[in-house]
Amino acid sequence: MLLKPNMKWTANQGIMLPMVTAEVSCTEKKLTVKFTVEEPMDCYRAAVQEDNGRSWEDSCVEIFLQNPANPAEYFNFETTSRGFVLAARGTDRNNRQTLPLDAIAKIKRSGTAPSIQDDSVYWTMSIEIPAEIFGIKAFKAPLRGNLYKCADKANAPHYLSVFRIETEKPDFHRPEFFQIL
Repeated sequence: MLLKPNMKWTANQGIMLPMVTAEVSCTEKKLTVKFTVEEPMDCYRAAVQEDNGRSWEDSCVEIFLQNPANPAEYFNFETTSRGFVLAARGTDRNNRQTLPLDAIAKIKRSGTAPSIQDDSVYWTMSIEIPAEIFGIKAFKAPLRGNLYKCADKANAPHYLSVFRIETEKPDFHRPEFFQIL
């Protein structure tokens, strides 16, 4: 899957944007998403140093997923290029509850260290989310959600998604735009 910018959003205009792909696979026990990122130096930032930090300010990739056990809420899993995760659940942007660190520890993360070639930064990140995080024993298809890439505090902030979000400004907390992953 290719993550694309919404060019109606002012933040995505007039800058070189990252190229991001994602591979999604799901078994009964885990959802795995592997992101491959190539981004201009101005788009890259790596300052967050802890889980449940302000991941969206760094170069990060995100998985937003409708809760299979309760479709009225969704989870967000935001992972920086260095593997730090912010994970939360709730019904909308304002009513989020971060997951405890012992739950976040169950989310496997592996990737390549960011490397610089010419004027770009290259990195990968694989995230494995166990079904138990959602309070279920097994995933059942279909799973609805969206995948994102952002870096709000980079020199060149940017916002990409797999499925288009029809809002005036960037807003990933919009489950009405989720589709089947």
